[in-house]
Amino acid sequence: MEAQNQLAATRDPGIVDHRRQPRFKIEAAISINSRSCGVLKGHTVDISESGISTLLTIEVPLGEIVELDFTLPFGPVKIYAMVRQRNAFRYGFQFMELTAAHAAIRATCRHLAVERTLLGEL
Repeated sequence: MEAQNQLAATRDPGIVDHRRQPRFKIEAAISINSRSCGVLKGHTVDISESGISTLLTIEVPLGEIVELDFTLPFGPVKIYAMVRQRNAFRYGFQFMELTAAHAAIRATCRHLAVERTLLGEL
């Protein structure tokens, strides 16, 4: 259903995303340390201050707490997150804690928001 909502939002810029924080496209390599699946490699799709979505080729159970390791323009991030949703190969993770790593996430989101504004994407 989320994919349908995202697709509709992409088609009609007048539709508002009712999430707590806006999402920003970002591509980066990510490592996911899962208790049930071991270490997985993937690529990020988008990020917000509360979570990140990735593309993975191996299934990770919904509700599992995993450790994410990736690098943003404002520094490396190692943070725990919960697997909240899955749509085909795309997974949504909700950050579980506010750590020093969260400062890099917040700074990156703010930087991407400014870029989006300057490019007239809002």
